[in-house]
Formats: sequence, C-alpha cells, structure tokens
Amino acid sequence: MRIPAGRREQWQRIRRSGRWHACLALFAGALPALAFPAPSLWWLAYVGLVPWLLLIRSAGTARRAALDGWLGGMGYLLAVHHWLLPSLHVFLVILAALLGLLWAPWGLLVFRTLRGPARAGSAAAAVVVVPCGWLMIELVRSWEGLGGPWGLLGASQWEVAPALRVASVGGVWLVSLLVVAVNTAVTLLFVTAAARTVAVVAVVACAVAVSAMARWAPRPEPSGVARVAVVQPGVLPGPRSVERRLAVSERLTGSLAGRGLDLVVWGESSVGVDLARHPDITARIAALSRRVGADVLVNVDALQTDASGRTGIFKSAVLVGPDGLTGDRYDKMRLVPFGEYIPARSVLGWVTAVGKAAGKDRLRGTHPVTMELPGADGGKGLRIGPLICFESAFPDMSRRLTLDGAQLLIDQSSTATFQHSWAPEQHASLGALRAAENGRPMVHATLTGVSAVYGPQGARIGTPLGTDTSAAEVFDVPLASGTTLYVRLGDWPVHGAAAVLAVFCAYEGVRSLRRRDGAGPAGARGAGAPVIASPGEHRG
Repeated sequence: MRIPAGRREQWQRIRRSGRWHACLALFAGALPALAFPAPSLWWLAYVGLVPWLLLIRSAGTARRAALDGWLGGMGYLLAVHHWLLPSLHVFLVILAALLGLLWAPWGLLVFRTLRGPARAGSAAAAVVVVPCGWLMIELVRSWEGLGGPWGLLGASQWEVAPALRVASVGGVWLVSLLVVAVNTAVTLLFVTAAARTVAVVAVVACAVAVSAMARWAPRPEPSGVARVAVVQPGVLPGPRSVERRLAVSERLTGSLAGRGLDLVVWGESSVGVDLARHPDITARIAALSRRVGADVLVNVDALQTDASGRTGIFKSAVLVGPDGLTGDRYDKMRLVPFGEYIPARSVLGWVTAVGKAAGKDRLRGTHPVTMELPGADGGKGLRIGPLICFESAFPDMSRRLTLDGAQLLIDQSSTATFQHSWAPEQHASLGALRAAENGRPMVHATLTGVSAVYGPQGARIGTPLGTDTSAAEVFDVPLASGTTLYVRLGDWPVHGAAAVLAVFCAYEGVRSLRRRDGAGPAGARGAGAPVIASPGEHRG
C-alpha cells in the first residue's frame, strides 16, 4: 500500500520531532551530573531537574511521560557513570537503558501531579510525592547487583556544610529528598499562580527545616586526635608493577619514622600475595611497623583461605603490627559488578571479550569487622572500621561499623583504571557523607587516585593527595564520641517515602473507583432508560 505524499511528510515530521524530543529527554536527565565532582557545580543540583520535570509535565500522554522518564533516567546514569565506558563499552549503554526503566513510573508520577493547570492541592502533593518517588528509585538501584548507590543525588552536596548536617539526621537519603523537593518547587514557579504560592511556601519550609537541623541536631563531641599516615604510591605501569608497588609503599612508609603515628594506611590491592603464606613479606612490613611505631593496615588482593576454609581470591584489609600479623582481617563483602565478578557468568561471560571485566570472580566476605589498635601501656587503643573500594558508597555499611564501636572509618581504594576521569574525585567525596552521617572521621586512602581525610562532621582535613601524587602524608584526625540521629534511627527517610507513596496510591485508587462508580448509573441511563425532559427543556 502506498502512503500519500502529504501523509508521508507528516509521518517524517513526527519521526524527526520524536528524535529531537528523545535527545532533549536524554540531555535533561544528564544535566544534574554536573553537580558531582569533578565539575562540582553543587548548586546545580537544586535546579538541575527542572528542565526534565517541565518536559515530563508537557507530555501529551501518560505513555509519553513514561518514555521521558525512562530516557531521562538513562541519560542520568550514562552521565554519572560515563567513566566506565572504556571498560564496559556498549554494555554500559545497555545497562543504562535497563536501569533507566526505573524512572518510567516516576515519569508517570510527575505527569499525574504536575500536568494541566495545577491547583494548590495538587501542587502541594507534587512537592511531597515526586521526591518520594525519586527516593524509591535511588533505593532500588542502590542494590549491589544493580551497581550500588553511586551517583545518589544527595551525594552531590558533599562539600555543603548545611547538607552535611542534614545527612547526620537522615543520611544521604534525606539530602536527596530535600534536593528533589526544591527542584519540584522551582518547577511549580513556571505553572500557575496557585502553584507558585505553594512553591514559595515549600522552599521556605525546606530552608527552615535545614536551618533547624543545622542548629539542633546532635553533634559529635570531640574526644582526642589520632595521627594517621596515608601511603599513596601512585600509578606504576609496566612489568612487575605489583612488586614495584610494594617496594614504593615500603620506601614511603619508612620515611614516616619518628612522626608519632597511631596508624599507617595503605591503599587497595597494595599487596599481591597472601601474607599468611609469605612470611618474608610479612616480616618486612612488621619491620616497618616497628620503625614507625604504629600498625600498618595493608590490603591484600590474592588467593587466600578465609576462616571458614573457603579458598579463592579475596580482597582483604589486613592489620600488621610490630610482631607480624595481628589476626585482624576483613574480607570485602560487596563486590563491584563486572569489575570483581560477572553476574550470571555463564550467560554474561562474553562481556570479558569486549571490555575490562573481571576475568575471575572474587569471593566475598561474610561479616563486617572492627579492629583495635594497641593503646598506651597495653590498654585499649583506637578502634577502626575498614571498608574496601566502593563499599564507602553504601551508607548502611559505615553505620554498622559505627554501631559496632568503630571510632575511625577507613576506606582503602584504587582507581588506576579510571585515573583520568571524574571517578577518583567522585569516589573520594563520598567520605564526607559517611563521616557526617556517622559522626566519625573517615580516611579515604588510595593506591592510585585521590586520598582524602574528613572530620566527624564531614569537613575535609588537610590537603588531599591528587591523582598524580606519590607520597606519604600525615593527618591529625579529630576523633569524636556520641552518635548522630542517622546512626540511631537508620534509613527513616526511605521508610517515610514508601509510606507516603502507599497513601498516595491508595488515594488515587479510591478516587478512580469513585469516578467509575459515579459514571456507572449515568452510563446505564443513557444506554437504556428513557430521558425525561425537565420543564422548559426543549425537546427536539
């Protein structure tokens, strides 16, 4: 069948406009990524969602709104994770497209609450419901199997002191909730007069809430200072890089003698052999511990056997003292999908042929571990809680360590593969959120990347070590006692958001049923009942 020329041109115009609309949705979703390091345009987070929200609001149909939500989510994920492209290639686009589907229901939610001439009631509902819908997306995609909580919108506020105080009350979840609420309120400024009034009230309410939390939320009490050294050997390419890395780490650690240290921290994968099976290397590190007068926390990436008898490749934080292995070892629990293991390798193993995916799966640890350093005169010393690599992105892990008594949180990391991307600074920034959430200082020590230290309220301590640095740096880390509201109450913003959405869905369901019941009798009357005209009504 031939399509008439006029209709063919109309169809082509529709297709072209559809392509432009799709590109606009992708761009609108990607825009908030500029709020994260390295650009660090933190203020953009409070208005970065507005173009996306307006685009969804203008969608003519619910299907178009869901599509805009999906494409925007895809754009957001691609922008936040773009540095993975050299490793995953086209598979990153596939993953972004699949995870982007999480934003399709959010697009429907935005369309339902913001479409048309928004009245005061629907505008107020939007300010509450739209952020709750976003938070549910962040919760679902934070599952380790879906890539973990990397790029949570609230994490873009890592250097904003009031936002860090908010994190101490409700974690990064509460920060995300407030950021999306402000975006929704700003969007309402472009709608109707009634909506603009609600928007102003909402912004003022958010400002008052943040001020109240900054003023009255419990603060950690100072409880001394720990002198911690971070050893960052830097990038050492070429053959025998593992041996060279160990040699440089030893040389840098030896230069710290006489500095009055409490702990020396090496980065992720700083040792490439099982120390239990290589007493010669263990003896060398123990000699360093005696020389500097402090235990050395190294990180082993090698074939090992754990306490339950499992043998395989583990990534482990291992504490070495002046007499050798102390017996303290933490095996990484949450592994990087595709980087440290291939999910469903029998099905997705082909990924190793197109990118730098894990050639062999690591084994995961079974429980968190806190380690106690030796104190003065043989008494109790500093208790540390180790994490490895992207485990610092999980709020629940550092909270668990704090509840277990950790006074200092430590993350051992390495970003050698992504050295010249946004990843090192973005990863280091997570330490500020974890410190503020728990009221505990955080040391982010890297083999390569950006090493940084944060105080109990999330403020950066000293000068970070950049990606081009090979050095050992000493930090005077302030310690704190007491607990934050987030440590006490946990992820309450997530539970609250789920409750709000449940109430909203129930309300919409009841309203839909009432509308259907109200239309029933009229429909029946129009179909079969005689219509009796009222007096004065014209009957034709």
